[in-house]
Amino acid sequence: MEPASHEPGDVGRPRRFHSEVVRVAAVLPAYLRETARSADCPPGLRPWVADLPRTVTELAARWELQVGDPYQPGGRCSWVAPAVDARGRSVVLKVGWTHPEAVHEADALRFWAGDGAVRLHAAQSFADTSALLLERCRPGGTLGSLVGEPEQDVVIAGLLGRLWRDPPALHPYRTLTAMCGQWADEAELTLADGRAVPLDVGLVRAGLELLRVLPASAGRQVLLCTDLHADNVLAAQREPWLVIDPKPHVGDPAFDVVQHLLNCTERLQEDPPRLAGRMAHLLDLDRQRLMSWLFARCVQESVDDPSLAGLVARLAPS
Repeated sequence: MEPASHEPGDVGRPRRFHSEVVRVAAVLPAYLRETARSADCPPGLRPWVADLPRTVTELAARWELQVGDPYQPGGRCSWVAPAVDARGRSVVLKVGWTHPEAVHEADALRFWAGDGAVRLHAAQSFADTSALLLERCRPGGTLGSLVGEPEQDVVIAGLLGRLWRDPPALHPYRTLTAMCGQWADEAELTLADGRAVPLDVGLVRAGLELLRVLPASAGRQVLLCTDLHADNVLAAQREPWLVIDPKPHVGDPAFDVVQHLLNCTERLQEDPPRLAGRMAHLLDLDRQRLMSWLFARCVQESVDDPSLAGLVARLAPS
């Protein structure tokens, strides 16, 4: 389930006409439309988008749903809309294009069982599609739109502390080691291709090395959200705040804090050690380890975001 800029009105009586379901399914949220039209659209996404009306219509019939127009601006690789099921429950239908980072979203939501995250009612995977039927959050506004950043820190820390659990022995999740290794490989290919980067090559090498070694040196391996920030937390009635859209991996809990730090742009630029120290204190984490993760992620992100170059230089290990 992805954050919306507004909550669509409730859908009405069950839809009787196949053509009306197709019409709703054909409405593309803005971000998904932009991704499909972009020059660097991932291979396979465009045909998946073209087939969405049929996919959504089949899912609505399978789960006996009346479906409303999708949330706007939506997600980059998913179609998400409010719905009502045959039992009269307010739910959310999430139809996602399957990609490695989010492939086990349903498994993680089952594992958390509604404790700090939205509940999963049903899931279906086929071909390149992952479909989820989720609890709908009311009123549904994002933490980022409703609460100031210092208060966000406390909410994010409280949620992470609940979600970080030891995974089952035979779990299906990808490891943080694998994901960070892939990121480092991709960045190194960019350097090898001669693409200009806004950083000293030595800093780039140091950051990519940390991406490879930090996951293996963690003292604890837990189930991570990996993309938890204030726009992936929604106001709800069952609990004050619930996490949506996890991209689960198993690894170092300190990694999981960094996405929130990266989203706190002004405070991060103003005083990164202070911001990292605050989150480390709230979560009882090693501050220096969190700073190392922040440096590594900023190096990785700076390949596509030159605005991080100055921050990388300030975060560089002495």
